[in-house]
Amino acid sequence: MIRSWGKSLSLFVAFIVGVMTLGLVPSLAAGEVTLYTPYTSISVTPGESIHYNVEIINNSSQVQDAELTVQGLPENWEYQLTSGGWSLQQISVRPDQSQQVSLQVDVPLEIDKGSYRFQLVAAGKATLPLLVTVTEQGTFKTELTSEQPNMEGHASSSFHYKMTLRNRTAEKQLYSLTADVPSGWDVQFKVDGKSVTSVNVDANTTKDIDVEADPPEGIKQGAYKIPVKAATSATAASTELEAVITGSYAVKLSTPTGLLSTDVTAGGQRNLTLTVANTGSADLRDIELRADTPLNWEVTFEPKQIAKLEAGKTTEVTATIKADEKAIAGDYVVSMTSRAAEASSEAQFRVAVKTSMLWGWLGVLIILGVLGGVYYLFRTYGRR
Repeated sequence: MIRSWGKSLSLFVAFIVGVMTLGLVPSLAAGEVTLYTPYTSISVTPGESIHYNVEIINNSSQVQDAELTVQGLPENWEYQLTSGGWSLQQISVRPDQSQQVSLQVDVPLEIDKGSYRFQLVAAGKATLPLLVTVTEQGTFKTELTSEQPNMEGHASSSFHYKMTLRNRTAEKQLYSLTADVPSGWDVQFKVDGKSVTSVNVDANTTKDIDVEADPPEGIKQGAYKIPVKAATSATAASTELEAVITGSYAVKLSTPTGLLSTDVTAGGQRNLTLTVANTGSADLRDIELRADTPLNWEVTFEPKQIAKLEAGKTTEVTATIKADEKAIAGDYVVSMTSRAAEASSEAQFRVAVKTSMLWGWLGVLIILGVLGGVYYLFRTYGRR
């Protein structure tokens, strides 16, 4: 009985050892190679290319040849395995070392939103499960976007926008560029610094486009929409830009009567009343008054600066013109300017210089003196 039990035990042990021996070979073989990448689960948008850096690790004491394939890849997805700049299907790894391979997976443009699983397989040695989540519904389409579609400036501003045109189709496209602008506006498209009316964009790539919009003269304050479109015969995209006009800036320098002439005696001075009018639709601040005069002339203003002039308002300034003492009789030009940061106005005054009345009276007295002397001589010596 004991001998029978011992024989049975021996047979059982032999069976267990045999099973373990048979099972040990694939277990050890499966552990001889490890596939590793840190990014096993990622999220992408349709049309993106995913780049995995995969490490093939040889855990054994012998050279391992790993035949690499990608299995379970969804329909219309494509992949490429490379290492050292070469496409490959198999790679050898020395004992206790590793090799790097690059796996590129191209997600198609037309794809449903969701999660997709596939594996990188080293045939008979190891498997690397990968998960890709497509975050949005894919389609063949074109996108036209601007990070800053709203700009603000005054009526004489030039508005500059940056747009990105993305071709999410499978083919290269030639897009015509148009803008449905309000009457009087001038819109120019520029690519790489050159003005264009169309642009080529390769499949699944983008192109940066600069848009320059100039408003017409006399435009009123307000917000103006600028619809922009990029289109081909097969696909199109549009976006809306906005230009906010804060107001127009204009100033006019004149006189209450509009007369731009006066007179002054040499060495004398003359006060002129000037009018400074804000003819724009926005307030003006810190308006300075300046003058360009003939040599040795002087012009002073009171006040010298206007702190604020509201739109549509007019204020008066006194200009004092002082002529050179040696100025000869004739006409001279004095230019006066009212200047703010946003606008300026110049007026040219004709100033007639007259000789001093003192010299006139001196001339009269000299003439009278000469006549008196002649009369005296005639009375005294005329009878002799």
